[in-house]
Amino acid sequence: MFPFLNFLKINHIPKKSWSSESPLNFKPKYKTLLFLSLGLFCFGLGEALLLISSTGNSPWLVLSEGLSLKTGLTVGSSTFIISFIVLFFWIFLKQKPGIGTILNTFIIAAVIDLTSYFFDPPSSVFNRYFLTIISVLLVGFGSGIYLVANLGPGPRDGLMTGLTRVTGYPISYVRASLEITVVLLGWYLGGTLGLGTLIFAFGIGPAVALGLSIVNKLSN
Repeated sequence: MFPFLNFLKINHIPKKSWSSESPLNFKPKYKTLLFLSLGLFCFGLGEALLLISSTGNSPWLVLSEGLSLKTGLTVGSSTFIISFIVLFFWIFLKQKPGIGTILNTFIIAAVIDLTSYFFDPPSSVFNRYFLTIISVLLVGFGSGIYLVANLGPGPRDGLMTGLTRVTGYPISYVRASLEITVVLLGWYLGGTLGLGTLIFAFGIGPAVALGLSIVNKLSN
């Protein structure tokens, strides 16, 4: 009925000429690494802009900000530490990290700190929420590139899939439980919850689908 919404029907990860054949490929093409890095940069930029908007963070960013407020570390450094802790739990879940997993840990944390350093929150409420929408779209686009690169899941996604495999619970239950746990812990530590958190929660699914659709059409 609405052709412009066809991207919402996407039900698989597109495979491109630069996609890795295996998530555990440790000798990928340079083009694959380039696209992977671009995707992670966009993801980190989106997370940083959501933080700057001050309208409410994504669940894991709520935890990162809360840890930052309690320790005095930057949000990016807190994000890195949380990623490292999550990767530690991979050992017990027998998950194997790929190049994308490792680069995810470093690039996103660095981009969050660099962006937060150079940009200040918008002065008007309208601009804050406009920035929120842009941030969700950037995270979705970055996720699309990252997923198509196929060089290993991010630390949090790997935790989710590992717990799903070990516990036998549906992935939707595991994902929801993780998100609720980290957002409550982050909120307890002082992280920002708000309308932006809800916009991210309901918008990230369609944004990732849009990102996958764009990558599928524009890249070769």
